[in-house]
Amino acid sequence: MPDLLTDVRYIKGIGEQRARSLNKLNIHTLRDLISYFPRSYDDRRSFRKIGELADGETACVEAMAAGAPTLSRVRKGMELVKVRVVDETGALELTFFNQPYRQNSIRAGETYTFFGKAEGAGRKKFMTNPVVEREGEREVTGRLMPVYPLTAGIGQLTLARAVAQGLAACRDLLPDPLPDEVRRAHHLCHTGYAYDQIHFPASEEELAIARRRLAFEELFLLAIGMKRLRRRRDALSCAPWPDTELADFYEKLPFALTGAQRRSIEEILADFSAGRPMNRLVQGDVGSGKTMVAAAAMVCAARNGKQSALMAPTEILAEQHYRGLSPLLEGLGVPCALLTGGMPAKARRETLARLASGEARAAIGTHALLSEGAAFHSLGLVVTDEQHRFGVAQRSALSAKGEHPHLLVMSATPIPRTLALIIYGDLDVSVIDQLPPGRQKIDTFAVPGSYRQRIYRFLEKEIAAGRQAYIICSMVGEGDAPPDDRKAVTEYAKTLQEQVFPALRVACVHGRMKPREKEAAMSAFAAGEVHILVSTTVVEVGVDVPNATVMVVEDADRFGLSQLHQLRGRVGRGAHKSFCILVSDNRSEEARARLKVMTATGDGFRIAEEDLRLRGPGDFFGQRQHGLPALKTADLSCDAALLKEAQEAAEALLAADPALKDHPLTAQRVEELFAAGGDALN
Repeated sequence: MPDLLTDVRYIKGIGEQRARSLNKLNIHTLRDLISYFPRSYDDRRSFRKIGELADGETACVEAMAAGAPTLSRVRKGMELVKVRVVDETGALELTFFNQPYRQNSIRAGETYTFFGKAEGAGRKKFMTNPVVEREGEREVTGRLMPVYPLTAGIGQLTLARAVAQGLAACRDLLPDPLPDEVRRAHHLCHTGYAYDQIHFPASEEELAIARRRLAFEELFLLAIGMKRLRRRRDALSCAPWPDTELADFYEKLPFALTGAQRRSIEEILADFSAGRPMNRLVQGDVGSGKTMVAAAAMVCAARNGKQSALMAPTEILAEQHYRGLSPLLEGLGVPCALLTGGMPAKARRETLARLASGEARAAIGTHALLSEGAAFHSLGLVVTDEQHRFGVAQRSALSAKGEHPHLLVMSATPIPRTLALIIYGDLDVSVIDQLPPGRQKIDTFAVPGSYRQRIYRFLEKEIAAGRQAYIICSMVGEGDAPPDDRKAVTEYAKTLQEQVFPALRVACVHGRMKPREKEAAMSAFAAGEVHILVSTTVVEVGVDVPNATVMVVEDADRFGLSQLHQLRGRVGRGAHKSFCILVSDNRSEEARARLKVMTATGDGFRIAEEDLRLRGPGDFFGQRQHGLPALKTADLSCDAALLKEAQEAAEALLAADPALKDHPLTAQRVEELFAAGGDALN
């Protein structure tokens, strides 16, 4: 008798070869298999007579093969099977590409159901590669069919059959992690019914019932996990910091902070005085001044005899922070040190010694701060910049170098409140919702590819005036293999250099370059030695080049709005008027609506809300980045009310049973979810 952890190769009808294909989809166990939910559904319930079929209509047709199918080889590697089928209202010509077996599987005089897209009108009607099923069978026609994300070596029907076998094998084994009282109170179906209907729904109504149940379960378990993480943190204690006076810090600044920055600093200082480790997210739009908030916290740490560490995702960003912060901090009596992986060995040894002795009160660096050799004398504050670039495990690794240090995480990716509740449920949130005075408004335009020559002339004009520009290429390729971004970027940069801008200096950056090469190209751009930097989204977070005034994004429709907003934030950082040009030939209504949002507003929070509504939460963070369980069925763009319901249910359950002793199944599933997400709850 199988259990949920049984290897899929032992499930009836699957075997070794199919199991290997399923493994590529990260399906290893029976539970993985039944939890591999469809991404959409094909509605194959509509039946039409041949005479009723409209051009472009997708439907099922019951028809008889009027003659034997014919096989012809058009050229090497291309085989066609053609057959004419009829019903009482007309005839339909079917063509199958590279399916030679159809010559023998369809027999003259027998009736079949064909599902596909009709083409043509009148007496000349066609279908190409329709789904075929014998008369009376209803496995793949006449119903809602699941459509799964696939990989090479496994097709939709094979996967659907494997899932059906899996469900049959474990229908009586499915434990329900939702307590009965919760399930009944929120009018949710049983788990077995939900799994059956999410894969093979009898109707839209049944599918909605199943989806609601599974989405609620997901949000409920996630809410319990986040609340337990938070409780575990709240149970920790540390000595309150007595000195939170920062008047001289404010006086030293060459500019006045915004009200939002001051408010965020006050919230941090209150945390320092509270007697438990701070866990706070400072969330602010590009250019809103988060770094100054971090600087205030670092000064306060030093005043209280503690060291602080600021970790940035790239060497160039770490060096930029160091150059920007060290004069201010050292002017206030806080010695600084820079630690990156690319430092010379001697400088690295000296920096490590200064950190270990406590002489350096503020460390600014990259992942090098996590290395075994990096030891702190009295680490009291950890700051991570661009939070979504660091997993929960990295946050924890740096925190482990001190005795329950305060944690401050910063993100320039504005996140809608509903999503923040899930991703940052264990953090307090400060929002910087004002831009400092004088910050440039960036004029944004969405144009078709036919404008490219005009764009090039505009770039020449800006560069002649002493400015610089970015050109962003999207990652190419939509297949299962990771897209190779080198060809697109390097070839485009070469074409621009040789054919379009021979008198200018063009460089390129992409994700497959060695870190040192990437840093060198970006440093050359920052130093003004390169006029145009052609890049993938690796520049989304990174170098601050006040002289760059134009951001051109090719195939802009391929990016999420929040990502476009991040890219746009690379310009407008100096005193000069700046521009963002979004190039797209996608004329679909959705693409136009999305790009229109970018041209209409520079408000990152509004853009984030719109992105969530249009694309769902996937665009913000992948599981790999934030380290929390990925959502399979819950859609935060439409499930905000369900999220509230699930969170209230989680709070009520934890109030009645804080350790979940009376609900072992719930506790087990929460542990499993968070272990898979990389942040075990033990």
